Amino acid sequence: MTDLIIAIALCVAVAIVYATAALIQAGYAHLTIRECTRVPLWWVAQLLNVAGAGLHVVSLGFGPLSLIQPLGVLTLVIAMVFSATRARRRMTRLETIGLVSTVAGLTGLAMLITTGGTPDTLSTGELTGLLLGGVVLVGLLAAKGAMAGSSALWEAAAGGIAYAICSALCQTFVVGLQTTGLSVLVTPFMLVAILAIGAFAVGGTVFTQRSYRDGLAAPLAVTNLVNPASATGIGVVFLGESVATTPTEIVLAVVCGALAAYGVTSLAKAREAEPVLQRA
Repeated sequence: MTDLIIAIALCVAVAIVYATAALIQAGYAHLTIRECTRVPLWWVAQLLNVAGAGLHVVSLGFGPLSLIQPLGVLTLVIAMVFSATRARRRMTRLETIGLVSTVAGLTGLAMLITTGGTPDTLSTGELTGLLLGGVVLVGLLAAKGAMAGSSALWEAAAGGIAYAICSALCQTFVVGLQTTGLSVLVTPFMLVAILAIGAFAVGGTVFTQRSYRDGLAAPLAVTNLVNPASATGIGVVFLGESVATTPTEIVLAVVCGALAAYGVTSLAKAREAEPVLQRA
């Protein structure tokens, strides 16, 4: 139970850091990535992302991937609260409904998710399969989003999957370090995993930054829904984790998932309407 509390507390801290970074990044969504690299404050956002990733890696040592990743949706909730505070206004009715629905849905999902034991690590075959599948899927989504006239949400989804793969690789790194020690760092397997973490982290950053070109709310909502969904799938398929299996648990999980999705959608709509409210 202590590990669970620590994992949840770390997840909340990660969400706060990521939400702050997202708000900063969204302010420069009109710039290209090359132009962003010339803005000092944009680099502050990247440092916050690194700090959030560090806290996220630590949290993976206290809980399973399929539990930790869904709590990442709190980033959108916190970003919405920060945005309202910065604008010195009260939360709208739609924002309040979205906030309550998201928190309720996530709480239910967190209580329903179970695991088959301590956090597992990827085998060589699983690492190869995950990397090949991840590169193909993320590449296709990113290419679709880069097409003229395409929705930015394609790149938001690509970013969410890239971050989920990073999380799975980070869990393998953390557990391997805990069980084997520093000697694991010089093994070919772990060196490939570390390089892949860096590659997918950079890709996730680029794709999410580009996805903000049409606004923050909807892309952030998509990223924070795709991320935990992908991570849960990776946890079940590759890491030996399990989710709700009884009929009652499945029904409750579906209800909680729908409630969280409704909440995130409401928050996205509320944030999309925010500029209109400010002009009125």
